[in-house]
Order: sequence, then C-alpha cells, then structure tokens
Amino acid sequence: MLLGLIISNGPGTISAQGCKGGVSSDGPEDPARVQINKAFIGFLTHTGFAHGGNGYEAIAFLIDRFRKTGLKDPSAKSHGLNLKAIADEYAKSYAKYKADQKAFGNIEYLKIPCVNHPVFKGKEVNFDPRERFVSALFEEKGIYNVFLDFYQNLVRSLFEAKVSSNVYCVNVDAVIAVILLKVVWDAFNSGKMSDREVESAAFTTFLFGRMIGCASEIDDHINRGRNMDTRTAASKCSFVG
Repeated sequence: MLLGLIISNGPGTISAQGCKGGVSSDGPEDPARVQINKAFIGFLTHTGFAHGGNGYEAIAFLIDRFRKTGLKDPSAKSHGLNLKAIADEYAKSYAKYKADQKAFGNIEYLKIPCVNHPVFKGKEVNFDPRERFVSALFEEKGIYNVFLDFYQNLVRSLFEAKVSSNVYCVNVDAVIAVILLKVVWDAFNSGKMSDREVESAAFTTFLFGRMIGCASEIDDHINRGRNMDTRTAASKCSFVG
C-alpha cells in the first residue's frame, strides 16, 4: 500500500516534470541522444520539502504528539489513549499560536503538515479520495492505525477550535507518514532508530517509490515525447492501477 501510493504520478507531478524535462531537452525525437542518467537527476532535483518532504514533517509532528503517551502498539485499537483529547489540546494551542502570529503580521507561520489540499477543499467536510480509499480498505481488512485515527480526529478538532472554517481533508501525504511510522514505531520506541532516522525514512521511502514511477515517465517520454516539450495531452492520459 505504501509503495503503491508513492509510485503514482499525475501528468503535472513536479518530479515527473523534472525527469521528462531531462528527456525533452536532449530530444526524444532522436532517442539515441537521450541521457537517461540526466533525466533521473531531473527527478531528484524536482523533489524537496514540499513535494516528497511532507511525510518527513508529518512524522516529526506525530512523534511530538505521541512521544510521551506510552503508546506501545499503533495497530491495537485498545491503545488506551484519548485521541480526541490529544487532538483538542493541540488544536487549541495551535489556534492561539495562529492568532498570535497574525497579530504580529506574520503570514508565514508554521502550517500543520498533511491537512488540507489545494484541490480537495471548499466543502463543509473535505476528503482526499486517496485517504478515503486507504481508510475504507483498512477497515474492510480489520487493520487499525492509531496515527491515522489521530489525524482524522485532528481535522475535526481544528474546525471546532475555529482554526478552519470547514473540516480539512487528511491528505495522502499523511497516509504515507502514518503507515511508515506504524512500521518503525517499535524500533523508534526501543531506541533502535533515532528521531532523525525515522523522519528521513519518510522522504527516502518517497524517493524509492517515486523512482519507479519516474522511470516509467522517462521511458514513456523517450518513446512518444517531443523535443523541448514536456506536456502530455489530457486525452492521452489514462489510469493504470
């Protein structure tokens, strides 16, 4: 599930633009000229803190919320934690922080990682369909993730604390983060993995998965791309799942 979420590329994905730009600049109309290694460097230069790094920030955020809770097993529904209370406490403190920053005239205040989305917004209750798919599948298979449960509580608490005018969606970057953190929680809790190792694992995992998707983009653009043109007509795009 984790790799499947990361592999996927839309036609406008920034990392895909980087690798397609590398192919396109060499000239895919003469495929022998294309330097594939340069196209992969294009993929790497087009990933960063915003594209690929949100999972890093989400894991750091979750560790701060759960470090001192005594959580042993993130997959156990009987964890004994009051997630709503944890979410409410944070939402109230964030509401004060946001109000203070706006009063100071700071519009670049710290944003909560992996809630809200530029596409999935504008409704009273917003959802990222990718998160909904994963949550429904987990429920069907009896898989529980305390971190995902917390995120779903958090977006409601933010609305109730008047941080948001509607209920934000939990976006797919949060899903990636909560799955990965659940996998490594035992190692982190026992001290086998440090904070930094756990946090950077999210970005590294993103790179591994997206590398597969970008290899497909490179191959596709070599075979049907045009010189100095990274565009793909919407009519030429199809879903592969």
